[in-house]
Amino acid sequence: MGAIPPYSLTKRINVLFIFFLFLGLFISSRYANLSVFHHRFGATTPLLSALNDPSVNQQSGEIFFKDRFSELMPLAINKDFFTVYADTRLVKEKEAAARTLFALLSVPYDALFEKLSKPDDPYEALAQKVPDAIVDEIRDLRMPGIGIEAQKGRYYPYQNSASHVVGFLGIKNDKKTGQYGLESFYEDDIRDGGMSSRLVLSVDPHIQFKLEEALKETIQKWQARFGTAIVLEPSTGRMLGMANYPDFNPNEYAKVSDISVFNNTAIAGQFELGSVFKPITMAAGLNEKVITPETTYEDKGQVTMGSYVIKNWDGKAHGVKTMTEVLENSLNTGVVFVEEKIPKETFGKYIREFGFGAKTGIDLSGEVSGNTRNLNTNRDFEFANISFGQGIAITPLQMTSALAAVANNGVLMKPHVVDHVFFADGSDAIIQPEPVRSVVSRETAQALTKMLVSTVVNGNDKARVPGYFVAGKTGTAQIPNEDKKGYSENTIHSFAGFAPAYHPQFVLFLSIDSPQGVRFASESLAPAFADIMSYLLTYYEIPPDFK
Repeated sequence: MGAIPPYSLTKRINVLFIFFLFLGLFISSRYANLSVFHHRFGATTPLLSALNDPSVNQQSGEIFFKDRFSELMPLAINKDFFTVYADTRLVKEKEAAARTLFALLSVPYDALFEKLSKPDDPYEALAQKVPDAIVDEIRDLRMPGIGIEAQKGRYYPYQNSASHVVGFLGIKNDKKTGQYGLESFYEDDIRDGGMSSRLVLSVDPHIQFKLEEALKETIQKWQARFGTAIVLEPSTGRMLGMANYPDFNPNEYAKVSDISVFNNTAIAGQFELGSVFKPITMAAGLNEKVITPETTYEDKGQVTMGSYVIKNWDGKAHGVKTMTEVLENSLNTGVVFVEEKIPKETFGKYIREFGFGAKTGIDLSGEVSGNTRNLNTNRDFEFANISFGQGIAITPLQMTSALAAVANNGVLMKPHVVDHVFFADGSDAIIQPEPVRSVVSRETAQALTKMLVSTVVNGNDKARVPGYFVAGKTGTAQIPNEDKKGYSENTIHSFAGFAPAYHPQFVLFLSIDSPQGVRFASESLAPAFADIMSYLLTYYEIPPDFK
């Protein structure tokens, strides 16, 4: 082959240069379109930096899920809602118009005809929040006197999902106001005129969906009244998932007949959770060095305090048992043994240091403090009851947070839902982990962790996850009567645990109220706990502890 003339070679190089230049520009424009703008329509994007780009036309106050890969999914956005209205002065064939609109709108024919028959009315609303496809059909009909009006409104693309976390934008005193959850807590920031424009949550949508699915299935299986599920990252306090059932659709909040469904039970419900609280008593005893995991006592089946008698859940005496076996067998008399070795003032201090009796400070509206007033009585019987989780009302989040402190080598972290705030001026702020205090020593936390691992292996084997060490404890507690005098036959079941036990990534809490046909949480919740925890460990690709 002959040599290519210089001018021909230069021409080919120029052609190739122009080709690749246009190809690069095309790819860049497509990538920018997909990564920066596509999430506005429900897609995901790993580019968090796009949110603080002032040149991107974002709406104030949007809220996003974020998964473990930093991809975003819209939880609350602003969109156009369409109202179909009539200028009755221009509608000539009212019956025909009513029949046509009846076939398209979810409005009875008689109601439409009545509205259309009003004389000289320049604006009569016929239907609101009309779907885009129906709006297009009505526009194409070009009906005289029928108009379309667009108004900005709040929209929650995932319907019921995370409804208790997000809350809703409702009407209060004739004004649009954020109510419950994030919408209320960040009301001054994300509404028009606020400084912060967009919120990115620590809540992972995949974890959230898994929690909601498992919780709903468990509640329906055991015909429970309601329930709660929480996943917390112990080292940071990041909320990875928070679910309650029943839930609601924030797009249709006005259709809810019982407003109590809006309350986020995870932070606004306070319960006597029973034996799931026993690790807290053990932590106090270990940290005060009045016991070790191997300390023994003789279980006689009951403890008498004046006219009061405290018995084990099974009413039986189990003989000589170690403190580890107390947790494995969930012996009430065993934790009373521990509590009696600690001065009341000191025992109360540990309970408060773990966060019970005070709000955690999570960035959600509606949190309550719980009820620890029995700590003020100084009565032996009250303190004995508290040692195994009765006579003290706590929130699911408080229990989750307290166990997370054990998982975090004794350090209590402030839980939070928002990870990242993007301001209207283009600046942003990352929410940093916030230690509250060190409650117990690292040595205490590690010793208690081993006890809780043994509790799962020897006491709650249905909570085991193949290949991983899991720490956990059940609770089955009688529910106080409404008049606060004595207890009903109904129970609340709970399970709290973390994994991998010796390098914890997740703390998981589950509870259900008044399940039917099942006596203990080891039957009702342990399988659900194992299922969810297995999902978390797989999803995050956490290497197994053993084969």
